[in-house]
Amino acid sequence: MASMSVDQPITVAEAAPVGARWVLATLSLCVLLSSLGTSVANVALPTLARALGAPFQQVQWVVLAYLLAMTTLIVSVGRLGDLTGRRRLLLIGLALFTGASGFCGLAPGLGALVAARAAQGLGASAMTALALAFVGGTVPKDRIGRAMGLMGTMSAVGTALGPSLGGALIAAWGWRAIFLVNLPLGGLALLLAWWALPADRGPADRGPANREPADRMSSSSDRPRFDAAGTVLLGGTLALYALAMTLGRGHWGVLNLALLAAAVVGAGLFALVEARVVSPLVRLGLLRDPVVGPGLAGSGAVATVMATTFVVGPFYLARAVGLSPAGVGLVMSAGPLMSALAGVPAGRLVDRFGAACASVAGLAAMVAGTVLMALAGLGPQGPIWGVAAYVGSIAVLTAGYALFQAANNTAVMSGVPAGRRGVVSGILNLARNLGLITGASALGAVFALASGVPDITTAPAGAVAAGMRVTFLVAGGLVALALLVTAKARRHSSLEM
Repeated sequence: MASMSVDQPITVAEAAPVGARWVLATLSLCVLLSSLGTSVANVALPTLARALGAPFQQVQWVVLAYLLAMTTLIVSVGRLGDLTGRRRLLLIGLALFTGASGFCGLAPGLGALVAARAAQGLGASAMTALALAFVGGTVPKDRIGRAMGLMGTMSAVGTALGPSLGGALIAAWGWRAIFLVNLPLGGLALLLAWWALPADRGPADRGPANREPADRMSSSSDRPRFDAAGTVLLGGTLALYALAMTLGRGHWGVLNLALLAAAVVGAGLFALVEARVVSPLVRLGLLRDPVVGPGLAGSGAVATVMATTFVVGPFYLARAVGLSPAGVGLVMSAGPLMSALAGVPAGRLVDRFGAACASVAGLAAMVAGTVLMALAGLGPQGPIWGVAAYVGSIAVLTAGYALFQAANNTAVMSGVPAGRRGVVSGILNLARNLGLITGASALGAVFALASGVPDITTAPAGAVAAGMRVTFLVAGGLVALALLVTAKARRHSSLEM
């Protein structure tokens, strides 16, 4: 059977005979479901521990299996979509996600549930990576910012909706309902994708964007091949890194250091293989591109900072401000809500003022937001001041994040050749996922260390406020560095045009 390709740029008319809005609706639902798959399971962990009679260290693999599968395979899935057809692979990913959700809901025990969650994460990796790739190929350039903003909004909605939806479903029908709810939603997404997404292009339509350079091509074939060796090495390296960052829940030991060292070795081996393989999974030269390289670094940096809010926020609001668990949950929803509200307006700003300007402005707002978060710990720690300071700070930080993400995704995906959109989209999402993992672990450790107490869960208000100040000053320095790199790269890129 001949392989399929989606190498040529596709116009909106070619892409969406049923309407470009239906294409965006389909892709939005894919992004919503993949982010919902992450957040909805977190709230179920205590219930799962009781229902399955397992300790938390084992039950947490219900979340980790999904994240690991999604993180380790997202680049490979993106590249496979470039080679075999994005529509076809997205349909397979949706079918796998939906079917695995059903198996999750029917799982007889923890082992089967973890295995099904890994399969669900694999489907989610295709849904996430290929959604951005489709946006880059089907939306006119003067509207890509809005489309990227919409994708960011749907990701934020899924993250924000997960805890409340999961809690309601568990209360009404038990833990199995949080997975079975994906059956009708996934089925709807699958039908929409089948109907609305553009057909994959055939080999006769393959353009130069997806061809390997002539001096690197094998004499036996002019067709790019899938890099199996690079896929195995990258997947193993990412799995080692993710495990190093997540095992121990912020308490590092010998095992974490050994896993991290193995990940460093794996990264070196991956770079060596990619420099020699005929058709590499990731072109290392792509990372030196003045837009793509800084864009990936910036995406990882800002995700690291945003993950910090989910680690530090609950302790600050509970221990320093004195809120109840219900109050903490309500105030913590301000961040995802702001992200959801800011996504589309941020995209419009990108389309109007350009991705370069908007990305710098977004990072500048994030620097201001981190400084405000640090200053929040200096004021009186009563509920009124504490809540106002937190919500105001997180609003500035999250609005800046939404603007940067829309601008950065637009800048990176707009300049990528058609035949590489899948793999670059996968790398963009990978940078974000690694940033989230790193932020929760590394900056979470900074927070615990800066608090100066052996157990952060029982720390007094002053210790928590001190830890918050130091953590967000470190986070602000990270964003400031990303701002300098991005501003320099964007200026260099504009001079070359």
